Amino acid sequence: MQFGNILTAEGWRLGEIHWEGGRIKRISGEQIDPDANAHPRILPGFIDLHVHGGGGADVMEGGEALATLARTHVRFGTTRLLATTMTAPDDHIRRALRDIAAYMQAPAPLAAKVLGVHLEGPYINPGKLGAQPAYARTGLIEELDELCSLAPIRLITLAPELSGHMALIRHLSERGVRVQLGHTLGSYEEGVEALAHGACGFTHLFNAMTGLHHRKPGMVGAALAHAEYAELIPDLLHVHPGAILTALRCIPNLYAVTDSTAAAGMPDGDYRLGEQTVTKCLGGVRLADGTLAGSTLTMDQALRNFVSLGLSLAEASDRLSRIPADFLGLGDIGRLEEGAAADFVVLDPQLQLQAVFVEGRSILGGA
Repeated sequence: MQFGNILTAEGWRLGEIHWEGGRIKRISGEQIDPDANAHPRILPGFIDLHVHGGGGADVMEGGEALATLARTHVRFGTTRLLATTMTAPDDHIRRALRDIAAYMQAPAPLAAKVLGVHLEGPYINPGKLGAQPAYARTGLIEELDELCSLAPIRLITLAPELSGHMALIRHLSERGVRVQLGHTLGSYEEGVEALAHGACGFTHLFNAMTGLHHRKPGMVGAALAHAEYAELIPDLLHVHPGAILTALRCIPNLYAVTDSTAAAGMPDGDYRLGEQTVTKCLGGVRLADGTLAGSTLTMDQALRNFVSLGLSLAEASDRLSRIPADFLGLGDIGRLEEGAAADFVVLDPQLQLQAVFVEGRSILGGA
């Protein structure tokens, strides 16, 4: 049992949340304005669909690195995540997928749950790599089917303008894999066409894609005009606050990701991002040439950043929990209601993390 201001689908309740067997059994209490008291705020656990690393560990290392990053991110309120790969040689990607699948069969205790894979590349535009290594290429349906047999790939980022990728988007969509557009030099028209073929989101909106111009709207224009879903990195470094507010007005289901690297939760210094070395300094992570290379953002800070931009705590919570769960079609996480997974975080009135529970098990703080 945990007492506090509980954010439910019907609004805030001051009461108790009870669970059994990892599932919420009952939520008691009366509707309340949480700002009227100093009791803790209880929110659904955060769901991060773009995680490259954390705690000094990188997804592409596989093995124990997966446990390290999952234990790191749970300390900041992330209860579920997608292990996100990098553009890399084929054998490196296959090895990473096998390691993720093996880890999911025997996950580490006291850690965030890995929901599956976000395959970011190699099917991206070589002219818009961002911090991705130079192994970009076009994809083939047979190859993607093979990769999907190695691990549960839930989400793929690709560039729609590459030859054959419209058909690839339709195929992936039909087999239940979510497709996001990113690392792309595609036009507005190609973005709209990709959405018509089954693409359903945009990867780190504004970053590594063609920008908005009033006579050439680009991929950003396609997202702002037509997207139902898009991910965004709200570290206030990757995207200006004004651009974030623009996206919030345009895209109903904009949701937060960290795009975190091995440097997340670590001191300044050099870390791995796939096969590259990146440097954490001045609140960010960069390649040697200064290119932003993922982030050090954690989801609890993403929540506070959204609130600092004027979002209510309830809306900010939705964009870190319910919306990413809905994007993946998972109705039993990302919300606090009877029957849902007992994944939740407890924060003080200043939104500092006090406790984290995964399937009812106390990971950080709590009883």
